Amino acid sequence: MPVSVLESSVVVKTTEKQGEALLLLARLMEGGKKDEELSVDLAKLTKLLNEDVERTKQGEQSITYVIDSDCVDTIFLYLDMRQSDTVRAQATLCTAAYLHAIGKQGPEYINEFFHARMRRGHYEDYIIAFCAAAAIFPMDYDTMSKLLHTDGFLPSLAPLMSGRYKSRKAEMACLEMLSAACMQTKCHAAIYKHCLSWMEDLIFENPELRVEAMMELRGTEVELKEMTDDLRKHCEKTRSLAGVIWTKIMVSAHVRTLRRSARKAFKKAAKKAAPNACDGRLAAPVQQNLTPSQGPEPKIESATPKFEVLCKRFAEMLATEDPEDVQYAVEGLAYATTRPSIREQLARDGKSLKQIVKILESAPPKSSLAYGVLSIITHLTRYQPAETEEQKRVRELKAYANAAGKLQPNPLSDDAHVSERCKLVFSSGVTPLLVKHCKAASVASLSLIISIIFSFSVTSSFRGQLAQQGAVRLLIAAWTALPEKEETTRRTAAQALARILISTNPTLVFRQQTPQTAAIRPLTSIIPPDPTSDTRDLLPTFESLLALTNLASTDDDHDTTRRAIVRTAWDDIEEQLFSSNIRISTAAVELVCNLVQSPAEAITLFGDGSPKAATRVQLILALADADDTKTRSAAGGALASLTAFDAIVRAVLLQPRGAGVVLGLCRDNGDEGLRHRGAVVVHNMLSQEGEVGQLAREKLLAAGGVEALTECAKKSRTPEVVEAVVHALKVLLGKE
Repeated sequence: MPVSVLESSVVVKTTEKQGEALLLLARLMEGGKKDEELSVDLAKLTKLLNEDVERTKQGEQSITYVIDSDCVDTIFLYLDMRQSDTVRAQATLCTAAYLHAIGKQGPEYINEFFHARMRRGHYEDYIIAFCAAAAIFPMDYDTMSKLLHTDGFLPSLAPLMSGRYKSRKAEMACLEMLSAACMQTKCHAAIYKHCLSWMEDLIFENPELRVEAMMELRGTEVELKEMTDDLRKHCEKTRSLAGVIWTKIMVSAHVRTLRRSARKAFKKAAKKAAPNACDGRLAAPVQQNLTPSQGPEPKIESATPKFEVLCKRFAEMLATEDPEDVQYAVEGLAYATTRPSIREQLARDGKSLKQIVKILESAPPKSSLAYGVLSIITHLTRYQPAETEEQKRVRELKAYANAAGKLQPNPLSDDAHVSERCKLVFSSGVTPLLVKHCKAASVASLSLIISIIFSFSVTSSFRGQLAQQGAVRLLIAAWTALPEKEETTRRTAAQALARILISTNPTLVFRQQTPQTAAIRPLTSIIPPDPTSDTRDLLPTFESLLALTNLASTDDDHDTTRRAIVRTAWDDIEEQLFSSNIRISTAAVELVCNLVQSPAEAITLFGDGSPKAATRVQLILALADADDTKTRSAAGGALASLTAFDAIVRAVLLQPRGAGVVLGLCRDNGDEGLRHRGAVVVHNMLSQEGEVGQLAREKLLAAGGVEALTECAKKSRTPEVVEAVVHALKVLLGKE
């Protein structure tokens, strides 16, 4: 354990950096300094500690060897809630730097500090210990969680904080510590077990009862008025923070209840479905992600009225001018809106919704306030994940086994209700603010922004407005900025981008600042299946192909977009042509139809005489002979463009069924468009000069071209089709 130079029995020569650190700590131990001076000293010490990690790697002696328990105690003292926000913020950074530098010995110092303060038994020490714990929880959750689970600690809090002569500051500091402890799940059940009743007393009791109790104390009228006014104000703060904690632990308790019910229901269903099977083997897929539960079985349904009352109070607090109250309200609603009933209630409260948007507008980037508001909006707009048929059957089996019906999906979470909530949130004008926050958002906030835009993009009528308000630029920039390890979020951004580009005109969406080629890499990234998913979702692939088809429909004289799509994604596109899903293969061939409008790409892909080109021609012919009308139409359109080149015409004719497939388009009984495509292909083939043209006449005549074209002319009513067929017949019969 590090010791002070003065405490060591051996005189050790301190290094220059160690001496600088000791000097800064000595200055911090002095009293009566201004906040600006304290902040500067803490910032300098933080800098030294951050640099210390690199210096020790180079063989230098760490400055932590001269930082003893008194020094650590000094740093932790500045985490006190009674310090200014600036000093607390700098002390938090300094604490984080120290714990990083000290490494494995950090928990030892934290334990020593915390237990020493608690053993003293004075409210002053409680305040310091609780404030330090609240700040350290996010830095070292495991260590603080163990401290919180120390035997007798949590059960002692309620009596300690509820006594007649309790400290209001200590109560607030204790609640801050519990709020920080609720950031992760390890402490939820323990807090629920030991602190729920105390917090419910704080939240739902009449604050005036406390004031009346205070009035019974002796003192002058002026003193009592000041004390009771301060108490009223303090009561509201503690009630608000206690409400946030109560919401956190009740939401967690609700999740635990659902997991227990799911486990019991699945076991029961498994026994009914296969009475002779091994129960453990059947239950394993459900149980593998469950965590052991602690504490009593939560009574969630009875808490619903309290949830609604508390959320109304949070909604009212959104309009207050006190930043701390607003922060509490946002944090409470961020957790409460995980419940469908609260989501529905808040979304239909137009006043609160406008206030949430207003808070987001003024919230600093990367702040906890901005993240909280984004979390609320995400909960309001998030759709339930799509289920495969197998997942639906398993869910139905669980619901059947559960007589109480607790596992039935909440009707407020169905697509219709979510869609309606999305309309309400979208109409509040939040999209421009999402674009604004995207520019400086953290990865976590960016994920929430993308999730919100993704939900908006489900409604096709929103897509044009989303594009106008900058969502396309947002999604492209977000996809580019996100690290590759954020694969799921990047795919979500790309799919939202695809949906918007399916329904909008690319020439109106993209400008010089953002060329449409910038969208190609995000879109092509979701053509292959998600490597992290257990089941393959074909919807991203389908929507990406449609969006790329739309991009490829408009291009400049240099075919920049088409060339970029082929260069970036041809292998993936070609793979989808072989897809067993008819909608995917149709979307792929529609994209190919637009890509081959570029002469250069048509020759490169289908007309270079290589075996690969011949295989591609064969594949397009096969698709032109498919049962699905849309697939045949797209493939016929591709052939209409490809047969403008003699090399590709030769490749078509060399296929055993090439001429027959083309004439099959002309013979189609139900679709005028297919007959038109067939007539254009025949016309193109017969228009070739030299050997290729002669080969075309021979092959088409042998395949019954005259009869097919005559039949096509009789069935067609469109002048363009009839004209093309008549001209082809004349060429085929040698009359031209």
